[in-house]
Amino acid sequence: MAPSRSSIGWSRLSAVIAALALPWTATLAAAEKSAGDYFVHSLPGAPEGPLVKMHAGHIEVTPENNGNLFFWHFQNKHIANKQRTVIWLNGGPGCSSEDGALMEIGPYRLKDDKTLVYNDGAWNEFANVMFVDNPVGTGYSYVDTNAYVHELDEMAEQFVTFLEKWYALFPEYEHDDIYIAGESYAGQHIPYIAKHILARNKLPATKHKWNLMGLLIGNGWISPPEQYDSYLEFAYQKGLVQKGSDIANKLEVQQRICQKQLAVSKSAVDNPDCERILQNLLDLTAVRVKDNQRECYNMYDIRLKDVFPSCGMNWPPDLTNVAPYLRRKDVVEALHVNPNKATGWVECNGQVGSNFHPVKSKPSIDLLPDILSEVPIMLFSGSEDLICNHLGTEALISNMAWNGGRGFEVSPGTWAPRRDWTFEGEAAGFWQDARNLTYVVFYNSSHMVPFDHPRRTRDMLDRFMGVDISSIGGKPTDSRLDGEKGPETTVGGTAGNGTADQEAEKAKLSAAKWQAYRRSGEIVLAVVIVAAAVWGYFIWRERRKRLGYQGLAGGENGAGSGGRMGANSSSSERLGGFRNPLAAVGGGRGRGRDVEAGDFDETQLDSLHVRSPVEAQKDVRYSLGEESDDAEEEEEEDGGRGKGKEKGAGKAGGSS
Repeated sequence: MAPSRSSIGWSRLSAVIAALALPWTATLAAAEKSAGDYFVHSLPGAPEGPLVKMHAGHIEVTPENNGNLFFWHFQNKHIANKQRTVIWLNGGPGCSSEDGALMEIGPYRLKDDKTLVYNDGAWNEFANVMFVDNPVGTGYSYVDTNAYVHELDEMAEQFVTFLEKWYALFPEYEHDDIYIAGESYAGQHIPYIAKHILARNKLPATKHKWNLMGLLIGNGWISPPEQYDSYLEFAYQKGLVQKGSDIANKLEVQQRICQKQLAVSKSAVDNPDCERILQNLLDLTAVRVKDNQRECYNMYDIRLKDVFPSCGMNWPPDLTNVAPYLRRKDVVEALHVNPNKATGWVECNGQVGSNFHPVKSKPSIDLLPDILSEVPIMLFSGSEDLICNHLGTEALISNMAWNGGRGFEVSPGTWAPRRDWTFEGEAAGFWQDARNLTYVVFYNSSHMVPFDHPRRTRDMLDRFMGVDISSIGGKPTDSRLDGEKGPETTVGGTAGNGTADQEAEKAKLSAAKWQAYRRSGEIVLAVVIVAAAVWGYFIWRERRKRLGYQGLAGGENGAGSGGRMGANSSSSERLGGFRNPLAAVGGGRGRGRDVEAGDFDETQLDSLHVRSPVEAQKDVRYSLGEESDDAEEEEEEDGGRGKGKEKGAGKAGGSS
């Protein structure tokens, strides 16, 4: 029988009501979420042992556009002298911060697409670390496709909204010292977020101020004029291009075009004509190899090559494991990724990058002087990165005026020195600082410095944050500036701090300990010898008395015999029975021996021995401390480098 019109009408009405209610239901469910809903109970592929305590999921920032930011938060392993939280952002714009979580500073690295291993040098040793896919649409974050972010202030406002809601869920972290860190295009994001946080703190209605204590920007895109201008100079210095060559002449023409554009629009965050300097450099220096392919420099690490036109976009090699892992259904479920995230995880979302046109925003270099008046900033650079190279960073520092001076000039004609940095006996780079700004260069490092040197960057972070491990113990690394050892921090993390230098130090301490034991043994031996000599003299004297008594009594040997033993024998003969009681018995020379001396045994000296060196090891005076109870096996991943300013958004550079 055909359904009646009334039943059809009611079914249609029900469907309409359900469709209208769905967004409200989803919003209500999101609003009702508690911290427990974000707790990560298990993580596929994690190493055996206790799982690092973590939370993950989405926070809605623009309900009207379905805009949600994804976060992945890891709790610190230790609390040093205070509670701290580091917020990490990768760049792009549009590149996921899970790059940072799984290839740089997070507690785990991927051994393959199924297996996680501990990261020796993870930044969560003394700080909580939170990775945020920013802006909306990046990584696991999502938004309606007509609502991508266009301006830096818009991005920062949404990020502050995210923090407000996140702290409402996790109020126990709201009073932590906050450090915002990241790399590449995050050099634009981080200062803008800092500006908005500082402005929020000054509002009368603000109930809880956030303790913004520092910014860390690695190979950051900060000041376009100096950084565009540095491409060709860097290529000359590194021998990528020879001055006076045809390639150099072509690049210099493009550089002059860029400089004319910058003279007109100096305040632009990026400029297409200037981007072509890097694009042309990679194109003109590419060479043809087998299979008719062209090979170009890796723009993120010029020590490496890549196929043209990727030029580093396929890199670092860990990407072959990261993408499949983060697309796994069990991983998506474990991290509470909202089903509304329709597409799978991608490292860099080209739509986010191509829609990000900050025509109303000034470059972040304009914000730094004001921020530096309130908050310390650390800039660090890998020496082998081309796309955001150290020459450009040094030029922008030299041209910037802040806190009563320009550049690193500390007084007229006097500049802050570059202090040589050694880490575990190796030249690691140099430090330079003045008036709240610190600059660090890492030798033999790429665009993604923590990928190359996780333990060195953790040492850098701990020093910047002023970590004091004296309250918890721990094994410090050997990190020195101009040969001077600074405050002790630890860099071993979950691996138990085992390094070659620490093992050598243990060997030195062990050798010193046993030398002390040997010296103690020599003293004891000297005491035993003196005691034995006194004992022997006492026996000899008693023997003489007894021999004298035997002669007077008409003993077997008579007085003459007694006189020969007493007066004519050598000292060795007199002590013969003491040194070797058996010889005295069987040698015929001591038949009238003293019974006490003959029964004396050398083993009686054992009572004079205090303790052996092995026994003495239990003495607390020699204690060197025990291994940490929570020490875990770590496998240090070494290798690849980094990402660039932008990837998949029409520029030469890649992600971060």
